[in-house]
Amino acid sequence: MWYNHCPQEVPMALSFRSTNRLSPAVSFREAILRGQAPDGGLYMPDPVPVLSRDLISSFRHMSYAKIAAAVMQPFVAGSVSDEELESVCAEAYTFDVPVRQVEDGLFLLYLDRGPTASFKDFAARAMARFLGIFARQEKTSLTVLVATSGDTGGAVADAFCGVPEVEVVVLFPLAEVTERQRKQMTTLGGNVTAVAIEGKFDDCQELVKRAFSDPALAGLRLTSANSINVGRLVPQAVYYFFGASRLEAESVSFSVPCGNFGNLMGGLLASRMGLPVKRFIAAVNENDEFPRFLRSGVYAPVVPSRVCSSNAMNVGHPSNLARLVALYGGWMTDERDERGSVVRKGVVKEAPDMERMRRDIASFSVSEEEVDDTIRRYFRQHGILLEPHGAVGVRAAEMAAVVPPVMCLETADPWKFPEKIRELLGTDPPVPPHLAGMETRRESFATIGVEYDAFRSFLLKR
Repeated sequence: MWYNHCPQEVPMALSFRSTNRLSPAVSFREAILRGQAPDGGLYMPDPVPVLSRDLISSFRHMSYAKIAAAVMQPFVAGSVSDEELESVCAEAYTFDVPVRQVEDGLFLLYLDRGPTASFKDFAARAMARFLGIFARQEKTSLTVLVATSGDTGGAVADAFCGVPEVEVVVLFPLAEVTERQRKQMTTLGGNVTAVAIEGKFDDCQELVKRAFSDPALAGLRLTSANSINVGRLVPQAVYYFFGASRLEAESVSFSVPCGNFGNLMGGLLASRMGLPVKRFIAAVNENDEFPRFLRSGVYAPVVPSRVCSSNAMNVGHPSNLARLVALYGGWMTDERDERGSVVRKGVVKEAPDMERMRRDIASFSVSEEEVDDTIRRYFRQHGILLEPHGAVGVRAAEMAAVVPPVMCLETADPWKFPEKIRELLGTDPPVPPHLAGMETRRESFATIGVEYDAFRSFLLKR
């Protein structure tokens, strides 16, 4: 098994290795700049650093920014100085991260108070600052490619807008994002280019992956801000430490809305780092490839992905499953032809430790009917306004019936889903003050099909 786990604190700089096992180990700096490994795999830290119990216990007295610096320091050491890291965290995390108790043993962790009202802000804002540091160090320009099924694009666009020497190209499925989600990508301009793809999120993701392995685009210095980039993964471990630190409990279970599975991977990373977690609940919508895999050990993507109101979770083949499988000692990859096109998605070359995976993770698929019922029920019974992604997480926690306490991640503001809220509750969700007036801004975006050659030409002609 290639993947290591260090049972003690790691004072030296970590290496990052590809899940496909064919590329040499690299530093954090090189991993974040590359985005995807040359062999098409995803970078993972090797070994996973373990934080001391005393440090984890001290988090209850720390701000979010201070916890973030402590959690990320072992990963970035050797690439980012402690002073730079503290500055990154202080600048990135200037918003509240509320924890709300719903009833005995059930809590909501609100990750929707950032500038784009999405949990994606946590990783995108840190990553933008890391890349800004590295671009200045190398005195070069970078092009960030990102595919989004809903919230990632807006968070990345906002985080990178105005960052010197960094251009951003955001791909989104034309018919599968809400108007408000689209406008968070298409109204910024400047160094942000939005591209509507006449297809699905999986098509957007595949275009980005192929671009990274295309020699014709080498001059663009491409990197990714999708969760395939380890620069997105590392900051996502932080809010699990923060959430747990706000409870008076020895351990906690987390219910995590899952699309591309970067969010869950952040939690699993936190657990391997020493955070006491009883169990993770991988909450998915009707794209149920992971619950079926967990039950049977046989992986079969959902093709095409199913369209649900929790649109950031409309993913039929999550990229981060390769990392999850690697974490449990296995190997999953996509088989490609000589042109780089995917022939088979999610081929399990070596089986992971399924027994351990099942002990750590429960997974449930939540139907659209259950989402609607959960939104109505929580508003009526608790006065809590959930949006579709949070509703998937809450309903899955109910289905799991794990020993409390359970913390459910609320990953987006209901304001992003006005039609759904209006349909179910007959009211408009309140507008976050910092997003007032966004709907009247002028949009600008390109539209292309799913053919890779057209996308390559677009990038070269920009």
